[in-house]
Parts: sequence; structure tokens; C-alpha cells
Amino acid sequence: MDTWATWTTQGIIAGAGGATTVEVGVITGDLTVHTMWADEEARVTVQYTGASDWYTLQGSPVAAPDEATGRAIHQQAVRAVQAGGGAVVGPLD
Repeated sequence: MDTWATWTTQGIIAGAGGATTVEVGVITGDLTVHTMWADEEARVTVQYTGASDWYTLQGSPVAAPDEATGRAIHQQAVRAVQAGGGAVVGPLD
């Protein structure tokens, strides 16, 4: 892994229906979204803000050939969590 980047957005209030995780299903409330871009993929995780456990957002990892795409996927995940509805992450629209 020669190149990598991370982004974290805290204090996101999940919309109705929350965000869908691989490990525990849907989580709701005050969440933090964290994305790590490396090896041409974006790995997106969420946690209850201030907690120690991280959960994989359903659909992660997502192919991201460059850092700009990784950042855009992070922003898309943040918007999805804000919208709720069992938010997942996927390729850019």
C-alpha cells in the first residue's frame, strides 16, 4: 500500500431508517462516518459518535481508482446516512 487517505465526518444525525451495517444491521442516531481509501478501493465504516466500535457500511468496500473518487464516495456515504432509509454505500452515481 503506497498511497492512502482517510476522511472522517462526525455528528451526522441519521435520517429515519438509519444506516445498514454488515455486522449489526441498521443503526440510528448520532453517527460518525469514516472512509479509508487504499489499494483502489474505499472502505466505509460507521459508528455511534463517541463509541469505540466501528461497523462496515453495507456495500463497502467500493472500487475507487483514485483519491478523488474515494473522497466522493465518502461524501456520498455521509449524504446517504443523513437521508436514512437503511443507507448503504455503492459506486458513484
